[in-house]
Amino acid sequence: MKSAIGIIPNLGKEKCREFTEELIVWLKDRGFDACLPACASIALGHGYRVLAIDEWHGNVDFAVVLGGDGTLLGAARGLGPWGIPILGVNLGHFGFLTELETGNAFDYLPEFLSGGFTQDERLMISASVIRNGKVVYRSRALNEACVTRGPYGRLTVLSLRVSGRDVDTYAADGLIISTPTGSTAYSLSAGGPIVAPEIDALLVTPICPHTLYSRSIMVPASESCEIEVTLPSQSTMLSLDGQEFCSLEKNDMIIVKKSEFKVVLLRRKGWSFYNVLRKKMKEGAARLPRGDAG
Repeated sequence: MKSAIGIIPNLGKEKCREFTEELIVWLKDRGFDACLPACASIALGHGYRVLAIDEWHGNVDFAVVLGGDGTLLGAARGLGPWGIPILGVNLGHFGFLTELETGNAFDYLPEFLSGGFTQDERLMISASVIRNGKVVYRSRALNEACVTRGPYGRLTVLSLRVSGRDVDTYAADGLIISTPTGSTAYSLSAGGPIVAPEIDALLVTPICPHTLYSRSIMVPASESCEIEVTLPSQSTMLSLDGQEFCSLEKNDMIIVKKSEFKVVLLRRKGWSFYNVLRKKMKEGAARLPRGDAG
C-alpha cells in the first residue's frame, strides 16, 4: 500500500488551486497518494482520493496545509485530536506558524517525505461555556480563547479566577487567554509578552483595560482560568482562534484550561523559534496587503 499525504488547501487563496493540483501530481510521481477532505475534493473536481479527517489517523503520514496562519489554526483544531502532524506551506501574508513558502516547498518536501524533520509540539487549550450549571459550548484552540465585547456597546466587566482563586475584575474590552503559540498573535497586539513555545503556561492579557495597573499574567498550564461575565456589553462573545464564536450572557462562566491534545508541527532540522521571530516580525508589516494610494 502506498504511503499517503493529507492535503488541506485554502482554495480561497490566490493560486492555491493550481498549487494543490501541482502538489498532487508531484507526490504521485514519487509514489505517494494524496488524500483530500471531501469539501476540497468537491471544489477541485472528481478524480482525487477523498478521506474524512477522522479517518486520517493511521492512513496518512502527515498533513500539508496550504494557506496562511489562519488556515493552519483551523486545521490544527481538527487534526490535533487525531495526532496528525502538520506541515504548513504559506500562501498568506505573514506565515508565522507555517514552515515552507510556495517558492521553496518542492525543494524541501523530499526531506519531509524521507523523515528528515523535527517535531514541534504545541500546547492547545480547551474552552467551555457554563450557563445555569450546564455546558452549552465546548471547543479547543491553538492560539487563544478570547472573551470580548462586541462591536457595539460599553465595556464589559469580567471576573477572573485561577483554579478557583480570585485574581481581579476587569472593566475592559475583553480578556485573552493564550497559549505560548498565541503569544505572538492577538495577545501581542494587546500588549502581552512573547512566550517561547516550549514553556508550559497560559497567558492572560486584558484588552484595553480601564485601569493602568492591569497587566498580563502568566499562569502554569496545570491551572485553569475561569472568567465570569459579570456585566456583559450588548454582544459579548467568546472567540477561539478568531474563527469559532459563542455568544455570552450575564453570569456565564468560561473555563479555559490546557487541552489533553497537542498539535505537532513539522520543521526542518535546525529550525529555531527565535530565528522565525526575528525574521517574521521584520517582514510582517511589509507583507500586509495595502490599497492603492490616492
